[in-house]
Amino acid sequence: MPPDGLSIVIPVYRSEQMLEALVAELAVELPALAPVFEIILVDDDSPDGSWAVIQRLAGQHPFVRGISLMGNSGQHSALLAGIRAARHPVIVTMDDDFQHPPSEIRRLLAPLEDGHDVVYGTPTDEKHDLLRRMASRMTKVALQGAMGAATARSISAFRAFRTELRAAFASYHNPFVSIDVLLTWGTRRFFAVPVAHAPRRAGQSNYTVRKLITHAANLITGFSALPLRLATLTGFVFTLFGIAVLVFVVARYFTSGTTVPGFPFLASIIAIFSGAQMFALGIIGEYLGRMHGRLLDRPPYTIRSAIDGDASAREEPASHPFSSLPGGSR
Repeated sequence: MPPDGLSIVIPVYRSEQMLEALVAELAVELPALAPVFEIILVDDDSPDGSWAVIQRLAGQHPFVRGISLMGNSGQHSALLAGIRAARHPVIVTMDDDFQHPPSEIRRLLAPLEDGHDVVYGTPTDEKHDLLRRMASRMTKVALQGAMGAATARSISAFRAFRTELRAAFASYHNPFVSIDVLLTWGTRRFFAVPVAHAPRRAGQSNYTVRKLITHAANLITGFSALPLRLATLTGFVFTLFGIAVLVFVVARYFTSGTTVPGFPFLASIIAIFSGAQMFALGIIGEYLGRMHGRLLDRPPYTIRSAIDGDASAREEPASHPFSSLPGGSR
C-alpha cells in the first residue's frame, strides 16, 4: 500500500545546472508513488544562482517548496530544516546531483510497509574515487559507534523514514547535526536495500574528503563517549607500563647492582607519558568545546526566507531559526 503522502527533502548547494532536470524527473516518478507529494529544496546559501532557480520552479510547480538558509550550515543542518517543514507522512531525503536516481525511490518505500521505520538506499557501486570511498567508510564506522546500530555500515544520504520520527528530536538545538544519529532517538527499526548509484551529472562533489573526516570527528565526539573511554584505556595501559618500568629498574638494581643508564631512558619515558597525557587532554578539550558550543545556544541553521508552490515568498525572522513553516513542527 503506497504512503498517503511523500515529502522529498533535497539540500541544495551549487546545483543551479541540475535542479530543473531533477524536479522534472521527480514530477514523472512521484505521482505513481503517492496521491500527494511535495519537493522541498533547501538552499544552503549557495554562491551560485540555485535560489533563483528554486524560486522559478516554485512558480511553475505547486508541489515545489523552497527554503533559503542564512549562511552555509552544512548538509545535515539543511536536511533538518527541510525535515521540520515536511507536511506528509513519509520523508525521503536525497542528493541534488542525480547520484540518487528518482526511479529508485520506490525501492525505499516497500520496506516501510513491512514495519520498518527508516530505510536506507545502499549504493551497489559507488561512483566515487578511492580517497572519497575510504573517508566514507571511516564516517560509517564512526556512525556505527554513535548510532549503536549495525545498519550504520549501510547508511547513505538516500533514505526514507516516517515523518513522526522527527518528534524525537523536535527540541534538538545544536550546530553539530547528524540526521542518522537523530533518527536513532526515535526508533531502532532500520533497514537497507541495494539501489543504483549514478555518476554526478554536472560539476564536482561539494562533500570533500576533508569534510567527511571532519563530519566523522564531529560524530565521534558529539554523539558518543567512545573517545573518553579510549582516553581512560590509554591512561590504564600507560599506568601498567609505568609499573613495568619501575619493576625493571628495581630488578636491575638488585640483580646487577647498577641502575638503568640515565638521560636517554628517562627522556624516552617522559616523552611517552607526556604524549599520552596530551592525547587525553586533547580528547577532553574536544568534549569541552562541544559543551561550550551548546552553552552558546548556536542554532543549527537560520532561515532567510521560504517559498511555497504558489511562489509567494515570505521572510522568516533570523532570530527564530525554528519558526514553523507550513506543515512544520518545532
